[in-house]
Amino acid sequence: MNNNILLADEVWVATALLHRRHPERGDFAVAEIVRQAAAKKMAGPGPLRPGVQVHASQHSVANKPPNRSRHRMLVETSRGRRRLFRPGDPCHPDRRSGKHLPHEGDIPPDCRELLEWYRSEYAAGGDVPSPDPILSLRDSGAGVWEGEKADSYVRRLREGWS
Repeated sequence: MNNNILLADEVWVATALLHRRHPERGDFAVAEIVRQAAAKKMAGPGPLRPGVQVHASQHSVANKPPNRSRHRMLVETSRGRRRLFRPGDPCHPDRRSGKHLPHEGDIPPDCRELLEWYRSEYAAGGDVPSPDPILSLRDSGAGVWEGEKADSYVRRLREGWS
């Protein structure tokens, strides 16, 4: 076991194990990912580190605004559900440079074959979704009414209407 495994890497491994075990499923509940990480005990014996939950929920999710790290390990498919990130997935603009795969030496030896599986099967060609054109508009108007309350902004826009 690797007592120094990064939380993001632990979440990636747990999610990859679920994908391998359940190839018929497209995504998993955050709670399932956390349970898988707890069962695998990648950080050693003892209780699961509390950061696993927040990484699966927020810190490692490509299409959510970053609040600490810029990792792109997972994608939120719907509220409370995640799958592994694939190149080409929707990604918050502030996460475009974030890590999306663990480094081989940073994960337990018995999990390293997951990296090859990911590259050759999971992320290889075909299924990469194109970014959703509606979702890509998210935050595009940020700052338009910055410093102004929404009601007064709308009132100002409507000035002069008959």
